[in-house]
Amino acid sequence: MSSSPPIVLGSRSPRRRELLGLLVPPQRIIMRPPLSSDEAGFDDLTTLPQLEQRISEIVQAKAADVIQQLLNDPQIAAQSGEQPSEVFVVASDTTVVVTKADGTLLSLGQPPTDASWPDVVRDWFRSYLGGKTHLVLSGVSVTRVRFSDQSQQAWSHRCVTRVTMRPNVEPWLDWYIATGEPQGKAGGYAVQGAGSVFVTQIEGSYSNVVGLPLEETLALLRQAGAVDG
Repeated sequence: MSSSPPIVLGSRSPRRRELLGLLVPPQRIIMRPPLSSDEAGFDDLTTLPQLEQRISEIVQAKAADVIQQLLNDPQIAAQSGEQPSEVFVVASDTTVVVTKADGTLLSLGQPPTDASWPDVVRDWFRSYLGGKTHLVLSGVSVTRVRFSDQSQQAWSHRCVTRVTMRPNVEPWLDWYIATGEPQGKAGGYAVQGAGSVFVTQIEGSYSNVVGLPLEETLALLRQAGAVDG
């Protein structure tokens, strides 16, 4: 087994695991999603500072959930049967932020899971995404957890990327919805997949739009001592 402490990813997203695997050896990564699916949400928020504060709170809650799981059962983080003395917990959350006609902001999460999702995605593209620039807002944290005294030390960061989409989405919209790709994607699209046909410009971190801002996450891992550099 590697002597490097495990890195516990508080997520079930294969995209986030793949991205994290670009920063650390994949064999160090353990996926452990939060037990609770309850999140504060963004429904009551209309300004960027409010949304940034809320995403930080969501990330903090995710990390706390995963850390409590580890402290209750340290063997979760065991590699090859050996319990580590410490682990690093990575938590993240992403939302798509669009501008409404009145100038206030609106957070688009994932489309609904019922049969209404195609209509919801169509409305998002027609009303908020096509021909406009939106924001992809992410929060990420790295927490070092020591099992000997249950001490914790956390580092966190927020990342904002500006994404502009083509003005005429109609020729592509039915085809894109038929792919099924919008399901489970913040804002109803995946920039790394078929959704790229809509995107004309990205200002900022591309990996943030995919699901985990690599530069910011690497900086946090270095600050925490999880990786060298």
